[in-house]
Amino acid sequence: MNKQLSALALVVIAAPVWSATQVVTLAIPGMTCPACPITVKKAISKVEGVSKVDVTFEKRIAVVTFDNAKTSVRQLTKATEDAGYPSSARQ
Repeated sequence: MNKQLSALALVVIAAPVWSATQVVTLAIPGMTCPACPITVKKAISKVEGVSKVDVTFEKRIAVVTFDNAKTSVRQLTKATEDAGYPSSARQ
């Protein structure tokens, strides 16, 4: 019986953490000039787990593709806030 429990424990410990690629749209109303998206994109791109960032000045948004096992929407909004551009997730 102990061998079975040990084997089960090993399977649980060795099981991979499942992650999923997610896409979020961040509203960034503080972008006031055409150069702002460059700063926003750089800040978001530095967050671990981000695979793609598209920033649109005209719409004041950033569409971010990320691995939810490595980062979160909160970390993405913190990155923009730290760069001087507070953001929030759009529904």
